[in-house]
Amino acid sequence: MSISNHPHAIPIPISNHLHPSPTISTSIPHPYPHPHRGHHQPSPPLPFPPQDNEVYNKLPSTHYSGPQPALQPRDPLHPLRNHGPPPTARPWRGDEVVANQHRLGGDAGGLKPCPSSHVVPSWQLHLVALNTPLSGGMRGIRGADFQCFQQARQVGLAGTFRAFLSSRLQDLYSIVRRADRATVPIVNLRDEVLFSNWEALFTGSGAPLRAGSRILSFDGRDVLRDAGWPQKSVWHGSDAKGRRLPESYCETWRTEENTATGQASSLGSGKLLEQEASSCQHTFIVLCIENSFMTAAKK
Repeated sequence: MSISNHPHAIPIPISNHLHPSPTISTSIPHPYPHPHRGHHQPSPPLPFPPQDNEVYNKLPSTHYSGPQPALQPRDPLHPLRNHGPPPTARPWRGDEVVANQHRLGGDAGGLKPCPSSHVVPSWQLHLVALNTPLSGGMRGIRGADFQCFQQARQVGLAGTFRAFLSSRLQDLYSIVRRADRATVPIVNLRDEVLFSNWEALFTGSGAPLRAGSRILSFDGRDVLRDAGWPQKSVWHGSDAKGRRLPESYCETWRTEENTATGQASSLGSGKLLEQEASSCQHTFIVLCIENSFMTAAKK
């Protein structure tokens, strides 16, 4: 039987560029006839049309040509593959506290730079002031919390800091984790003890500070002595037991209207929870409290 008359022949179009004849039809026996089709079923046509100057030849070899190289696996396509930190990401560096002494009060009353041990608090809860005073319009409790978080990170403090404020869904007393309220001392940025524990602030006596205590800002300044806080009062929005006062927290800390009021305390009295309703247009000290301490296991 001739090749052109084989029942399983495949027509092979050949370009004019490769052969002088304008049209050549060549048929070659199909090497793998289907076992259930018999020997008289035609082979399906090629799945692509011929193009100029190309020869499409789909002829599997019937001869063994030796071992073939193994296919290399392709990397899986995954939307998170090879993702690194964003280009603006910046690692926290506790030694910035020491290196950038101008941020930690190098000229503020002879204060020494904050040691890098503040990066991982072990058994204290820090009470620290924001670097600038704020009116009652703080963009809500979340806006105040964010400023506490941001400024703590800027000086290498790794704990979670929340604003020392009551609001619509939050009592001041409840901010610190229950397990840490009775046993962990409250200290300032230099680890100087302010209160023996969190519960000591809410006995109803207005949270009197220890004699000689200093409340420091995140950049190391003493808020009672530094001119950056011309009004020496602290916002808190609470009663003497640390419970919220809905009529006196500057509309959930979202307004600085003269007619609205927020509960505050004058540090001149030596107390953090003195009961004084003040106009929300005033710019007072805002404190931040670390709400749980970090042990070595939490690092």
